[in-house]
Amino acid sequence: MVYYILWDSPLGSMLLAQQDECLIFAQFDAVPKSDWQRKETPLLQQGREQLREYFAGTRREFTLPLASKGTPFQQKVWEALRTIPYGQTKSYGEIARQIGSPMGARAVGMANHCNPIAILIPCHRVVGKKGELTGYAGGLWRKQALLNLEDGCLS
Repeated sequence: MVYYILWDSPLGSMLLAQQDECLIFAQFDAVPKSDWQRKETPLLQQGREQLREYFAGTRREFTLPLASKGTPFQQKVWEALRTIPYGQTKSYGEIARQIGSPMGARAVGMANHCNPIAILIPCHRVVGKKGELTGYAGGLWRKQALLNLEDGCLS
């Protein structure tokens, strides 16, 4: 069974979902699947609390068990994203080289777009090769807000 909660984050509505004892989904403006059940579980409450702390600027790392579902390539990309330190960015090309696919910047971008666990798997920390903001499933304004938050500049 998949359980979920909706939360009004500082950047809009977020849906958090868990299956078994792992967080499997955290997205802005999302709609739960029809077979998901709304339920306040301890894990989902902990997820909401850690995200509140993140938005308050008091949390830089998350300690929640995650289980993202994707292809082996996507999994490699998402694991690489988790190595980007708070307040720093990497380009799509840098991530591609990190995972051993030096020509795979576009594929990294597609994997980023499919990331089911926003913020905790920090796809917002991936930028274009010249540092420009490019695609973010939650909207570029949210990506900029998250980067500003991590840079110490709330906007």
